[in-house]
Amino acid sequence: MKTIDIDLPANGYPVYLGRGLLSEGGCWRRHLGAGDVLIVSNETVAPLYLETLLEALADRSPEVHVLPDGEQYKTVETWQGIIDRLVGMQARRDANLVALGGGVVGDITGFAAASYMRGIRFLQSPTTLLAQVDASVGGKTGVNHERGKNLIGAFHQPATVVIDSATLDTLPAREFNAGLAEVVKYGAICDAPFFDWLEENAGAIVDRDESAIDTLVERSVRNKAEIVRQDEKEAGIRALLNLGHSFGHALESETAYRRFLHGEAVAIGMVTAARLSERRGLCPAGTSTRLVRLLSRFELPVAIPADLDVDALASALSLDKKAVASGLRLVLLHAIGDAAVDSDSHADEIRAALEENRS
Repeated sequence: MKTIDIDLPANGYPVYLGRGLLSEGGCWRRHLGAGDVLIVSNETVAPLYLETLLEALADRSPEVHVLPDGEQYKTVETWQGIIDRLVGMQARRDANLVALGGGVVGDITGFAAASYMRGIRFLQSPTTLLAQVDASVGGKTGVNHERGKNLIGAFHQPATVVIDSATLDTLPAREFNAGLAEVVKYGAICDAPFFDWLEENAGAIVDRDESAIDTLVERSVRNKAEIVRQDEKEAGIRALLNLGHSFGHALESETAYRRFLHGEAVAIGMVTAARLSERRGLCPAGTSTRLVRLLSRFELPVAIPADLDVDALASALSLDKKAVASGLRLVLLHAIGDAAVDSDSHADEIRAALEENRS
């Protein structure tokens, strides 16, 4: 087992990484509060791993709330169901929520924890690659609105994150590949040697070599931990983690969160951002080609489908939560491993980049 500390002034916590950690009761007990325990999972993950977690927490007699599976259920109504369950349990402020699942489960559970009685403890056990390397770390919680992704939410740090890499063994290929988009993102924004390593080890990663997977999860978490340490609530450098996300969120909202997995939309968004960066002369020619090559090795989509309307996507960008009074903030590339937040792209440049990245 390895431990990575998320070093924050008031809300620091450890992230544990290893195989078989889901059943290690010690990882959980040292971070649970004294009150009731409610495990939140979904109908896909619960049949696979709920029993293991229940056994690890048997001495706490946890209750269970199972959600439907899918981004389209990341809604206020689903959040309300968790709150109703807590009220039904007569849970107090010392209660604990435990998220067992992917990013959707973690985000909704964290938001319920942030809002119930103005904040209760929650713990994360991410079971997808995307959640392990990104969504479970950093304290962003929330739900979607029909007009935009994650428009409703709060920052609420977990008490701990327990990453059991063995849960990736049952992850479908499409879900696994979607998580790799967020892994590639870290190399693109701040870790050029990691990007090089991903290119060199793409075959082992696709084959799910245990050593390669353990390395990429740890390297990704360490990159995110360092960024969150510097900027817990996204006042500055943390915004770099949004590379590809403004375009990706527009793709998700315009397709009602049913067509793309989050990582797939982010992959397309990163390439679009790279094309815009090249168009504006911010990064060397060929940067987007290098991104396309690596993302394609991981069988991720890289272009906007031809049937989607560019004007509608451009309109959806205007409601992105990363927009500010001065305009839309986009993360653009100066080179692989060197990104910056930029508010100087004109509407016609953004639209041209969207058009250029249509399939």
